[in-house]
Amino acid sequence: MDAVRKNASAGASAKVDSVLNRSMMQLLEHVEYRLITGGEDMEAIYRLRYRSYLRSGMCGPIASGMFEDRWDNLPNSYRFGVYCYGELVSTLRLHYISSEHPYSPSVDAYPEILIERLARGETFIDGTRFATDPDGAPAPGVLPFLTLRLAMVASRYFGQNSVLTPVKVEHSAFYARFFNAVQRTEGKVFPGVLTPIALFEIPSGENMRLTLERFPFFKSTPMEQRLMFANPAINRLTPLSILPTAKYYRDAA
Repeated sequence: MDAVRKNASAGASAKVDSVLNRSMMQLLEHVEYRLITGGEDMEAIYRLRYRSYLRSGMCGPIASGMFEDRWDNLPNSYRFGVYCYGELVSTLRLHYISSEHPYSPSVDAYPEILIERLARGETFIDGTRFATDPDGAPAPGVLPFLTLRLAMVASRYFGQNSVLTPVKVEHSAFYARFFNAVQRTEGKVFPGVLTPIALFEIPSGENMRLTLERFPFFKSTPMEQRLMFANPAINRLTPLSILPTAKYYRDAA
């Protein structure tokens, strides 16, 4: 009986994955990613952060109506806006951290976890300042996938040991289900926000291979990877728009 339940559960999960993959592949036709370095686009993502964080109780009122911090302009920092049908719907910031560049919010928040590992030569993608505009979502539940695809592209480019994702503990089930994320700390004070945040880690290697196999909309071509990450973000004068390339894997299948 347990085997029957297990097989039924696996079948249901595969069906859900199939529907999600089809929907996301179709939606990516209307998505662009922008590597943000300044100007009006930068202000737009800071305002989106603020609205999102204020709504969720992660920050209090800020007179400027923008949420920015001291990690935004680091040489290893990449700020992205996600645009769907031409409208900004979400944003995410990534840091590539190593012993040469051990600078990111998670390193400051969880030194007891990361400093020693960086010294041993491990490298990480640190994903922070994830914010969405739920009123602008093209469909329910898609914004996390559209946005976190950026971390999957980064992972393919940098080949780091794992992706770090500091999140509220109540969101842990999502990261565990779709990325096999492992919780590394309890919820604690995190720089710049009011709510407790726990550190989760998404292993690379075989885990990343299986994730891309399960969700092909996370795949990317080397060209897309280079456009996003081959140049330091803060050295570009204008935002760079990048179209997702997962469809080329679909068309080749």
